[in-house]
Amino acid sequence: MIVNIYQAVLTGKRREIQALVQSALDAGMAAETILNEGLIAAMSELGDRFKEGKVYIPEVMLAGKTMTMATEVLKPHLVAEGQKSAVRVVLGTVQGDQHDIGKSLVKMMMEGQGIQVIDLGTNVSPSQFIDTAVKENCTIVACSALLTTTMPVMADVVKAAEAAGIRNQVKILIGGAPVTAAYAEKIGADGYAPDAKSAADAARCLASQIG
Repeated sequence: MIVNIYQAVLTGKRREIQALVQSALDAGMAAETILNEGLIAAMSELGDRFKEGKVYIPEVMLAGKTMTMATEVLKPHLVAEGQKSAVRVVLGTVQGDQHDIGKSLVKMMMEGQGIQVIDLGTNVSPSQFIDTAVKENCTIVACSALLTTTMPVMADVVKAAEAAGIRNQVKILIGGAPVTAAYAEKIGADGYAPDAKSAADAARCLASQIG
């Protein structure tokens, strides 16, 4: 039964997924098992395939929508079981940059790993990132930039976290086409991710470092 859910997410079968999840719940399967072994495992494999160039953006988007439909059925049961992610991320494309596709893929991959994501969208100011991190008790601030001209805003996010006195409470993760690991080190960010799957993995890894 869990295999069918796994395959449905992997292949983007939106019309079938909710009935499959409901059937598993009706059969007594724990919502957490469905989430971890069905949905998250499938999105993780898809992320690996995307990273390797074996699948492309349309397949990832479709799988993400399929997972969203599945979680609509699961949510009340997860709440009842007390399932809640310890990793909370505030995500956005930095101020001056309107690119959305890469950020949306990152969100899907993160949610696919059970991470809670507060998506601020595009053109996000440093103060918006930091204010949201404080308000929503986020452990990760994830910034995307697709233009070289907007990359300096990432450095401003790091400075804003320092000015707000929360630099030791959050990890700052950056990514985007022109961004590099060397740039992350230069501006004092905690991590760099070259793609959506790596961003989800890095968010979990960085969150575990916060003591």
